[in-house]
Amino acid sequence: MSFRRIKKIGEVLNDVFWASLALPFFVSIIYYRFRIFSRKEDNPMEGQSIMQIFQGGSSVSGVIIPIALMLFSGFALTRVTKRLKLPNVTAYILAGILIGPYCLNLVNPDIIEGTSFIADIALAFIAFGTGEFFTFSTLKQNGLKVCIITLFEATLASLFVFVLCLFILKLNLSLSLVLGALAATTASASTIMTIRQFNAKGDFVNTLLQVVALDNVFGLVAYSMAISVAVALQSGSFKLSSILMPIALNLAVLLLGGLFGLFLKLLMPKQRSTDNRLIITIAVLFSFCGICALLDVSPLLGCMSMGMIYINITEDDKIFKQLNYFNPPILLLFFVRSGMNFKLDVLLHSEGIGENVPLLLVGISYFLVRILGKYLGAILGPTLVGEKKEVRKYLGLALVPQAGVAIGLSALGARILGGELGRALETVILASSILYELIGPGCAKLGLYLSHSYAVSLEDLTESVTLEPEKKNEVELLIERIQAIQKELPSHAKRLAEEEEAFTEAAEEQY
Repeated sequence: MSFRRIKKIGEVLNDVFWASLALPFFVSIIYYRFRIFSRKEDNPMEGQSIMQIFQGGSSVSGVIIPIALMLFSGFALTRVTKRLKLPNVTAYILAGILIGPYCLNLVNPDIIEGTSFIADIALAFIAFGTGEFFTFSTLKQNGLKVCIITLFEATLASLFVFVLCLFILKLNLSLSLVLGALAATTASASTIMTIRQFNAKGDFVNTLLQVVALDNVFGLVAYSMAISVAVALQSGSFKLSSILMPIALNLAVLLLGGLFGLFLKLLMPKQRSTDNRLIITIAVLFSFCGICALLDVSPLLGCMSMGMIYINITEDDKIFKQLNYFNPPILLLFFVRSGMNFKLDVLLHSEGIGENVPLLLVGISYFLVRILGKYLGAILGPTLVGEKKEVRKYLGLALVPQAGVAIGLSALGARILGGELGRALETVILASSILYELIGPGCAKLGLYLSHSYAVSLEDLTESVTLEPEKKNEVELLIERIQAIQKELPSHAKRLAEEEEAFTEAAEEQY
């Protein structure tokens, strides 16, 4: 029996082990939830979550246990989605729905509300990582072309969704504006992880990464304007300053993020240890998030600027790899919490959003029309600037994924708008995000394959296979492997700690 087959069997047994642990856990919770207290007269704590019942009045356990539950349930469901070839984000959102107030109700609603800051932190990490791909040398070569391509595909996606919501589905103008703005964004983290998974390279990949990053810049600016107009329409007092002020704030945050990038560079001398580099970077990102929270503005644009300035003045990409050690639990909590905010009871209702159109239909329509707008825009833009055939034909496929940034901005929007409008916004984005996570990574892989960005067989669209050159002997392969590992190691460290290796492996499995 080959080593690869033995390894595969071990992975299956590991998944079965975790599934066997998770299944009794969820079954027991369901039993306590729906059987022991099935009659109201036997349930003195009717309406409380399981965690409220079992925490015994301790505020500490009331916070720690739900967070542990979020982490465990998110991980447990990835054992299922992994076998179905689905991204981990899908498992996280489904885990949040399962343990949330509209299913098992395992987490106190106060905990869900009190952890809203996780969205800001997750957006900061995603945006900072995206800034790595804004190198000045690449922008000089493709800057104008990328801007035109982004303008076309983002504008068409936003315009199509806005027309759909306002004129076809007859939704509220405020909701139509915000959904149209969010349609421009693309799942940058998901796209980056897909590219890394297949070691894709070339002009197509460079163009894709820059378009995805500019997508989110465009989407954030459009979102800032749309949310300002939506708030003004709700209050009944529309002023030009209410639109210009958020734009000015985002520009100020953009400049401030650049200054923080310079500051981060000053705090990172070459002799700084790996642990301290990670600590300082996280401290700077948290500080920036706090300032943005004081200004009531998203940290997305500023953190992207911070990452861009840092990579260009230092050419040091190790810090971005180190952040992957810290990212996985933050992103897991973010997506699980988003799933807990998923309003299952309003999917078939439409109160407060316009005509009698159920939100389920709105979510499906948004999902389809955004893809159409992205794909057409990704054909027209590259054609206008004379891009290669591969970019014209397949860029639209790679722009299908949407999750992290859109979910984060919808959470912020729900917090600002409040009421039925805020709940409807977050529900539509979460419902469509689940659909995007089912087909988005596959579309991105297909786009990379058809554009010849990686040299593998078509079967690898469903399963990643590492091809080994037939002519190389074991010694040559071992030497190549050692050289590859040495390139990944920090210059001041001789080897990675076991904890860092574990975190790296977890980060690579995020999407």
